[in-house]
Amino acid sequence: MLKNCQDSKVTKDNSNLNKIDEQDRAFHDWYRFVLSYPPHLVRDYIENFRLNEKQVILDPFCGTGTTLVESKLWGIPSWGIEANPFAHFATSVKIDWDVDPDLLYSHSREVAELALDLLRQQGIEDSVPFAGNIADLPLHQLSPEQNKLILSGSISPIPLHKVLVLLECLEKYKIEKVYRHQLLAIANVLVFTASNLRFGPEVGVGKSTVDAAIIGTWIAKINEMAENLRRVKGQSFAPTRAYLADARGIDKVLPPQSVDAVITSPPYPNEKDYTRITRLESVILGFIKTKADLQAFKKVLIRSNTRNVYKADDDDRWIQDYPEIQAIANRIERRRIELGKTSGFEKLYGRVTKLYFGGMARHLAALRSVLRPDAQLAYVVGDQASYLRVMIRTGQLLAEIAQSLGYEFVRTDLFRTRFATGTKEQLREEVVILRWRG
Repeated sequence: MLKNCQDSKVTKDNSNLNKIDEQDRAFHDWYRFVLSYPPHLVRDYIENFRLNEKQVILDPFCGTGTTLVESKLWGIPSWGIEANPFAHFATSVKIDWDVDPDLLYSHSREVAELALDLLRQQGIEDSVPFAGNIADLPLHQLSPEQNKLILSGSISPIPLHKVLVLLECLEKYKIEKVYRHQLLAIANVLVFTASNLRFGPEVGVGKSTVDAAIIGTWIAKINEMAENLRRVKGQSFAPTRAYLADARGIDKVLPPQSVDAVITSPPYPNEKDYTRITRLESVILGFIKTKADLQAFKKVLIRSNTRNVYKADDDDRWIQDYPEIQAIANRIERRRIELGKTSGFEKLYGRVTKLYFGGMARHLAALRSVLRPDAQLAYVVGDQASYLRVMIRTGQLLAEIAQSLGYEFVRTDLFRTRFATGTKEQLREEVVILRWRG
């Protein structure tokens, strides 16, 4: 059972705390956010909260479903809320174990052979890097609209062509019972094999992958998924469901007094544009088709960075009476003026800080009606200094907001520390533990 973490204990193996253990890869590894917390963290709080199959766990910022998958493995019913259309899709597939693994694998092999044949007719071998003149190839390409939506250089021409040929074959010979799982496997290959993306503090473009074995890697991922499904075939599992919705309006999605525990990690207040993390797969798989789609998606997110702030936003009204948050926003603005920072994004730093905490206050207020008496909550959050190096103690501020809304603050567990290159400080990543007495 998890106990209050001591700094010395956490720092000792700090580099491995956020990594997924080898024995946890089943289902979780079908597709994972780079920023996801590990399954063992969910287990720790399932044990700490003494949760069982008669209770319901909620993750209101469920991302790609770590909490839901782990809850299902433990036999505990769970719900998730996610505003990112692709992340919601990934979660909904990862918790769908009612799929015939043999059909998934056999049909995927047939699709793969069709794709390989098409590529060979074009003079391309999947397992051998192309050494000819790319200009001679009839390569499939993204539309101009799609290219505007992804980071320039996200994927090289030949890997992109192979992915599009595979998608074309999959669409032509679609079997609905396994189609979504096959698409998720393509998403995994897109990011981790085909793309030139690198993930650090922010997603960016790294060294170009000129060619890669796309079809072979896809079949390997399909085989992995089928093996996971064979392990659970014929077993019954607790009900699990993911909703595509805004966590700030959670009371409009879930029934009153239906949740016993929350294990989640909301976005942090920084300049990380969370929509970019899944942009490539969202665009190529059709979850985002236009700039209007992207903007609509951003509007249902917590305002955690300046790239999803809009003129009509008013979540900051929720924290008008929190002097410490107002003081931080004012400190950021004063520092901006002192440093002579004048870009449009920099001018929004103070405002987005207030909008972020206002959005979280709005979420916590809406959450109250869906919690049962004595519900226990674990929020994984991190201190930030993205806005001109002004320190934001995220966990401390969220705990104060929660208390003002009627929650009981129980404790803060240190999860790990992260080195901030800008401030040369170790930033705390914490788990804020709350209780709702009802």
